[in-house]
Amino acid sequence: MTFDQMPARRQEQLMAFDRLLTIMDELREQCPWDRKQTMDSLRHLTIEETYELSDAILEKDLIEIRKELGDIQLHLVFYAKIASELATGSPDTKSLSGFDMADVLNGVCDKLISRHPHIYADASGNKVVADTEEQVKANWEQLKLKEGNKSVLGGVPGSLPALVKAMRIQEKARGAGFDWDEKQQVWQKVEEEMQEFKAEFNAETGIAIDHTRAEGEFGDLLFSLVNYARFIDINPETALERTNKKFIKRFQYIEEQARASGKALMDMTLSEMDVYWNEAKKDS
Repeated sequence: MTFDQMPARRQEQLMAFDRLLTIMDELREQCPWDRKQTMDSLRHLTIEETYELSDAILEKDLIEIRKELGDIQLHLVFYAKIASELATGSPDTKSLSGFDMADVLNGVCDKLISRHPHIYADASGNKVVADTEEQVKANWEQLKLKEGNKSVLGGVPGSLPALVKAMRIQEKARGAGFDWDEKQQVWQKVEEEMQEFKAEFNAETGIAIDHTRAEGEFGDLLFSLVNYARFIDINPETALERTNKKFIKRFQYIEEQARASGKALMDMTLSEMDVYWNEAKKDS
């Protein structure tokens, strides 16, 4: 299909992407700040933009989501532009040569086609059966192993936050067939880990605890709770972040009410703060 044969909206999308690529070329050449940037200098900014997108998604703010998607897209184009400038054999990369946005997009397109043999067929021209989400995930992990991954868990980034990492580890293990059959079994594991943690840290006694062992048992308990959350289709990271936001909103209400009554928060008793806390709970 030629450009002129494409639907009008697809033409607009391609023209908008071309516009961004053109602006990136101009900025990289003419702007002192953009010219100075490297992949390393952009890295922390990209992480920040990703968290801003996450916040917008949680708030269901479509205006902010569109804005943050644009910021992240800019970063992706920026990385590809920098990579296109790399000289062959550059010590800054593991690659022998640079690449550009066409290489990036063609690479992900090729991967999507090869990882979906139930849609596009495999190398032999045969379509693989995958009628359920679980079959798709299992096929995906098997294909990754065939592509050279030494472990199903090898694709879990080491720098992921621990809670997110636990979820991804469990999802990938499930894709390989290593998982519980029923959620009741998982809950039994949660209760077992709770008892083991309580044995190491029993608040009802004044006996000093072994912090290293207690930390280990607490980690096991969290891991099992993440596992159960997965079984009942709750994302633990999202759940905890919503609770964080709820706590912040309620605590800020206490601060506002304290100021309105002419009191300093530090001078209030817990009982006084609880009154405002319960008021805040009614509104959320």
